[in-house]
Amino acid sequence: MKVKMFKDDVIEGLKKAANIIPVKTGAAFLRTIWLKAEDGGLHIYATDSNLEFSGSYPAQVIEPGLVGVQGRAFYELLNKLPSDNLTLKIDPKTKNLLIEHGRRKYKLPTNDASWFQILTAFPDESPVLWSGETLKIIIDQIAFCISEEDTMEAAACMNLKPIAEEQAIDVCGLNGHQFSMVRFQSEAMLGLLPSEGILIQRKYLTELNKWLPLEEVDCNISDKRFFFRTSDGRETFSLPLSYYQFPDYRNFIGRLADPDATTVDLDKIDLVDALNRILIFNSENNRCSYFDFEDSQLVLTAQGHEVGAATEYIDVDKKGEFQKIAFPTRNFIEILNHFGSSKIRLTFTGNEGPCGVTGDKDLDYTVIIMPMKIIEETYYSEEEA
Repeated sequence: MKVKMFKDDVIEGLKKAANIIPVKTGAAFLRTIWLKAEDGGLHIYATDSNLEFSGSYPAQVIEPGLVGVQGRAFYELLNKLPSDNLTLKIDPKTKNLLIEHGRRKYKLPTNDASWFQILTAFPDESPVLWSGETLKIIIDQIAFCISEEDTMEAAACMNLKPIAEEQAIDVCGLNGHQFSMVRFQSEAMLGLLPSEGILIQRKYLTELNKWLPLEEVDCNISDKRFFFRTSDGRETFSLPLSYYQFPDYRNFIGRLADPDATTVDLDKIDLVDALNRILIFNSENNRCSYFDFEDSQLVLTAQGHEVGAATEYIDVDKKGEFQKIAFPTRNFIEILNHFGSSKIRLTFTGNEGPCGVTGDKDLDYTVIIMPMKIIEETYYSEEEA
């Protein structure tokens, strides 16, 4: 193999390939980036046995061929080189990969071509277009509510579920104490998804989000994989589907519409700022903020034997009889930071029931958080004069 190219034409592809391969652990062939020179270009392939990436980039092919190199070292070397032309070629005697960049010369060991595994091809039958930017936003709104523990099965996955009667798709994630859901309309995606929906593990969403461009991508689904391809056909990324049973979330999401539920409308920034100050007064043993509603104001408190006490007041518009509840402060701040709305609504279903968070500008986006059990403790009290 011998091929010439401009470094900047291939470096982003190498970065995406290096992102998915193991750094140190795993079999050597899984830490390999494969370079194939043919058809007037350089083709890059990488897999960690679950995720698969392939890309094609402009290059002058002098001698076609296939070579595998230690992926991370190869990418880091090229990434640190100045933008210029470079040549890759195989030493016929040692089988090493020789890299020439101006007066610079490098040599990397290669892996046996028999290790190369043909990646799963993108299914060309009836692909659909989906905005990469929209998908990135959805991943951001959902992933933080997905468990990071693979042993949690469906709770470690993002669920895409078609809702035929609504002509919509629900995208959901949960981790036991939080749940988030985005509902969107897409006739094309509705036709692509199986009726039972699909599950994608959180750990794969991270790498998908890194790869996704902002423009539209082609999507397709097979029995085992979800495929994405850039609109120019240059790059393909695919990930495996999971086959756990996602819980029926309609039961608890439906409780937010209960006529006895209490709704509270308030300014998001006011609440975030107050909670960030309250956070200073949380401790390892008491991680909560206490929400106490008095007429048209919310009283936020926190207290601890070692850290002191704090009280904050926020004006609210309350409808209902609900009085007092507690939430983990840091978790509630994280939830609010995923809303772009300036006004939010909190929907309370009971002292130990789910609380829904929605925003006036974040249409069809709902997050649910479970409250903490309130245990009354007093560390500070005013003494009579």
